[in-house]
Amino acid sequence: MADVVNVGVNLDAFSHAIGGIQALRSSVSRVFEFLKDGMKNRETLEGREKQFIAEFQDNLQAVNRDLNELERLSGLVGRPSESHPLHNSGLLSLDPVQDKTPLYSQLLQAYKWSNKLQYHAGLASSLLNQQSLKRSANQMGASAKRRPKVQPSTLVLPPQYVDDVISRIGRMFPDMTIELFRPNGTSAVLLVNLGKVLKAIVVMRSLFIDRTVVRGFNENVYNEDGKLDIWTKSQYQVFQKVTDHATTALLHYQLPQMPDVVVRSFMTWLRSYIKLFQSSCQRCGHFLQDGLPPTWRDFRTLEAFHDTCRM
Repeated sequence: MADVVNVGVNLDAFSHAIGGIQALRSSVSRVFEFLKDGMKNRETLEGREKQFIAEFQDNLQAVNRDLNELERLSGLVGRPSESHPLHNSGLLSLDPVQDKTPLYSQLLQAYKWSNKLQYHAGLASSLLNQQSLKRSANQMGASAKRRPKVQPSTLVLPPQYVDDVISRIGRMFPDMTIELFRPNGTSAVLLVNLGKVLKAIVVMRSLFIDRTVVRGFNENVYNEDGKLDIWTKSQYQVFQKVTDHATTALLHYQLPQMPDVVVRSFMTWLRSYIKLFQSSCQRCGHFLQDGLPPTWRDFRTLEAFHDTCRM
């Protein structure tokens, strides 16, 4: 509060000056309202003119009186302190064409952003100092003896467990068929056929999903050598959209401690596309927008939305 008060401004006079500005605006508004109404009905034209001139002079005198009062109050307000937070750059606020060259407001925003950055950098520095990152040969040797490195158990799940999880998910959804391939050792690749709507290739690392490609039901999913094609995009724009949404879903469903729940949740979300061409948008109610059906599915409710309607 001290910085606000000690600025060289008489706050009481400043408050009265604001009231004077409001009074001046009101008196000016009355002048224009009077001019808009014109001369009131009188018996003679001379009487109307005399009354109009007299009332107009009274209104102008009121404007002059309010203006003189405002000038008096402005002299009592005082001048603000010359200590600008940005030193000489604070003089930019006096630019009469501030709308065209808003340098002062931009400098203030940069100044606030710099202060916040410095504050958060200080917090980060204090947290990092609490957890020293210094290492030495002796410390490394002692640390290796005390705490042997343990591989995360979720990354080295046995293939039998992965197969069992996938088979249980396949039994949950009768309208979805899941074929499991292992082209490169223990890593699994799933070929998901969802009714007669689409095909999805899900590349997995143990029970973690790395990549998903969605294609149309009539599109080929194999290379010339008979292996699954995990890179080629669909030739249809609608399935390219679904592929992008599936990538977003992979980022949403993240629970490293329970990877089987993540896979089941993702498959549940993917199964919601069984009515891709039959569901209308829950917001606009239309089936097509720019020639495309609702390709977005809500992660919680699985409701259908157009890509622009979900915003």
